[in-house]
Amino acid sequence: MASRLTRRIFPHPLLTLLLTLVWCLLINTPSSGAVAFGLILGILIPILTAPYWPKRPVMQKPYRMVSYILIVVWDIIVANVQVALIVLFKSNAKMQPNWVCIPLDLRTPEAIAILAGTITLTPGTVSADLSDEGHSLLVHALDAPDPAAVREEIKERYERRLKEIFE
Repeated sequence: MASRLTRRIFPHPLLTLLLTLVWCLLINTPSSGAVAFGLILGILIPILTAPYWPKRPVMQKPYRMVSYILIVVWDIIVANVQVALIVLFKSNAKMQPNWVCIPLDLRTPEAIAILAGTITLTPGTVSADLSDEGHSLLVHALDAPDPAAVREEIKERYERRLKEIFE
């Protein structure tokens, strides 16, 4: 009984925590009122949106998400420097932009969405399209002399880890 009540109040507990944290960061004033209102939002928004989440995403190994996030943050920092160097010192004639088609082993929509978002967040690459069947992702790379290397790096660095987390 208590578990069912808890599930009704907190249909997505991690989302509740995330919304509360984001609210507190947006307010930028540490106070108990900000935390309380953030908690109210963190409880109400998941309850109101619960009907639109027919199937909850299941993370098989959620603790691995921490290392994934750290890798993505590091890659974003490194890619920012690389893109800055490309823009400042590489002429347009020497750049080799390419479209890269990445065949996906992922089947979970949430994992595919995180992969596409990760690619787009990393400067120099943009997720452009997902095939109708969800079996491949089209990515544009700002400077990719070897599209196969870009494909393998994305599959090894991101997709493999997401597969471990979600599937």
